[in-house]
Amino acid sequence: MSRIGVTMDVGNDGVAVITISNPPVNAVAVPIIAGLKARFDEAARRRDVKAIVLTGNGGRFSGGFDINVFQKVHETGDVSIMPDVSVDLVVDTIEDCKKPIVAAVEGLALGGGLELAMGCHARVASPRAQLGLPELSLGIIPGFGGTQRLPRLVGLSKVIEMLLSSKPIMSEEGNKLGLIDVIVPPEEVLKVSRRWAIDMVEGRKPWVRSLYRTDKIGSLSEAREVLRITRQQAKKTAPNLPQHQACLDVIEEGIVRGGYEGVLKEAKVFKELVLSDTAKGLIHVFFAQRATSKVPNVTDVGLKPRQTKKVAVIGGGLMGSGIATALIVNNIHVVLKEVNSEYLLKGIKTIEANVRGLVTRRKLTNDKADKALSMLKGVLDYSEFKDVDMVIEAVIENVPLKQKIFSEIEKACPPHCILATNTSTIDLNLIGEKLKSQDRVIGAHFFSPAHVMPLLEIVRTRKTSPQIILDLMTVGKIIKKVPVVVGNCTGFAVNRTFFPYSQSAHLLVNLGVDLFRIDRVISNFGLPMGPFQLQDVSGYGVFLAVWEEFAQAFPGRTYKSPLVDLMLKNGRNGKNNGKGFYIYEKGSKPRPDLSVLPIIEESRQLTKFMPHGKSISVTDEEILEMILFPVVNEACRVLDEGVVVRASDLDITSILGMSFPSYRGGILFWADTVGASHVYKTLKNLSELYGGFYKPSKFLEERAIRGIPLSAPVTSTPSLESRL
Repeated sequence: MSRIGVTMDVGNDGVAVITISNPPVNAVAVPIIAGLKARFDEAARRRDVKAIVLTGNGGRFSGGFDINVFQKVHETGDVSIMPDVSVDLVVDTIEDCKKPIVAAVEGLALGGGLELAMGCHARVASPRAQLGLPELSLGIIPGFGGTQRLPRLVGLSKVIEMLLSSKPIMSEEGNKLGLIDVIVPPEEVLKVSRRWAIDMVEGRKPWVRSLYRTDKIGSLSEAREVLRITRQQAKKTAPNLPQHQACLDVIEEGIVRGGYEGVLKEAKVFKELVLSDTAKGLIHVFFAQRATSKVPNVTDVGLKPRQTKKVAVIGGGLMGSGIATALIVNNIHVVLKEVNSEYLLKGIKTIEANVRGLVTRRKLTNDKADKALSMLKGVLDYSEFKDVDMVIEAVIENVPLKQKIFSEIEKACPPHCILATNTSTIDLNLIGEKLKSQDRVIGAHFFSPAHVMPLLEIVRTRKTSPQIILDLMTVGKIIKKVPVVVGNCTGFAVNRTFFPYSQSAHLLVNLGVDLFRIDRVISNFGLPMGPFQLQDVSGYGVFLAVWEEFAQAFPGRTYKSPLVDLMLKNGRNGKNNGKGFYIYEKGSKPRPDLSVLPIIEESRQLTKFMPHGKSISVTDEEILEMILFPVVNEACRVLDEGVVVRASDLDITSILGMSFPSYRGGILFWADTVGASHVYKTLKNLSELYGGFYKPSKFLEERAIRGIPLSAPVTSTPSLESRL
């Protein structure tokens, strides 16, 4: 394994090659920064060094600044931990060096890595090297001068696109834009970089300090107009993300007052943003998503994942076809089984439409789409199941039907085969109770549409073997999902945690609160749509079926409103028939349907829930709390019962499964920023006013009274062992 550090080798040509070594991506950690400063200072002093080349070890330039430093800043609240890189290293040491410096870029140069490369006087890159500044996706802005140098190298419009999207470009595009000077084969990058550096010394190549260029900025009035329009767009598309506006302000500072002044402002704003709630939330999510791949007694006991080449999917409906699509576009053979030719043909056509849709959205090339579809085979019996590595059952939520299918596939499949169900609520012990191989039964709960949504809930029972869990986690990663291992209970992690969400919204409506205002409050908080529009999209039948499941599982903890039944009685079934709480017309955004108001009024009259027959008066903040605090409460129960490995797993499932805003860090991270004590007191008051639906859980009560964060580790309990 390579040693972490910065080395320097001086060749006979007088070129010092400074190499960053910090596997796997040569992150710019604090010791690396110190090493770079020392090596550049030494190269500048040495008389036998004419020019310098900066590169990264192992075919990668640098993946950027070490994100672990941000975590330490958040833990301590001390921003002085952040080293001064922008002025001290990139401007004073690299860009203002009296000897020319060339960046030799292979593989990737992202974030702080690209900023180091832009501080150099020329850039030589290998083909298809990734170049980008993804800092805004972490709630911050580039901090090593990227907001100043990139506009001067690629132009203002392109830099805005790159920064605000956080998406990298390839070196080929970088070459056309002027970010990269030349592209050469990987084996020639270092040799060409050395020669380029000598050519600069001898005046054959230009020696460019990008911070002082202005030719690609355009006139001041043009630049300000571009920034003004972008600010307005960012206010609409990212209203809760302060880093977007801050980034545009810093770019403008450099255009108006000069690159160096822009660098100074960038450094100041960068440190302010690092301590913002948005950065704390997004950086927490970054580490939380990494943590999901660590499962005690599964990933830490020396097991190796087995290869999954062929998967059988039973059921070609919406979920089954989506799952099959996700598998074939990632080079896994699929056998799709249906009960008759008509259903099978329909399922295959849906899969074909899914794949062609990916081509239309430029997620897949035509060649790859054709290859993916060639990996699909439709069948009407189990004869092709003899060599499958996994079966995923995706039929309707019917216990006897699922039990029958699992008895059949246990006989038809090889003894190593994973027996998975895509059920969203049914107890796995019930599905597999008649099987001999209960250690192979596991839940593979995809979210709709399965080929698009990133979450895969992996549901284990007490009998599921660690090998089966590891194998399914591996398949999840191959098909580009984020697998999260959860315990077996009604609704598992996501649906269990969020079942109070729509129910509390109905409770509020029956208290007299405007339904459309509730949706607006939730959308303004950052979810893509409010609970009533979500019900329109999901279908009322789904809502009623799920409510029934939870009412049976958790008696006394659910709230039933007559409103959905009344909507169905009035011929409304949401988006399915274009008549819901909103009006759905092709080519236009859903808009509130005011003709539902009499139906809402009828629901209120039936429930007689409004105090003294009058609507309650609430602020937007109180609406938010009355809807989301019961979700936090249920998350506490999920934690207490050991349904998830750690609190941050619930944060990830809430973001990827329910579209909870990532910049708020997930459901429990957000609750901790609000404070357990406030959540508890609010729910206690609400339960006294409106009943047991709001009653705080014992876990929440204990944490609030003792002042312990909700996300702090749970001590081992019998229930923890039973779930996981």
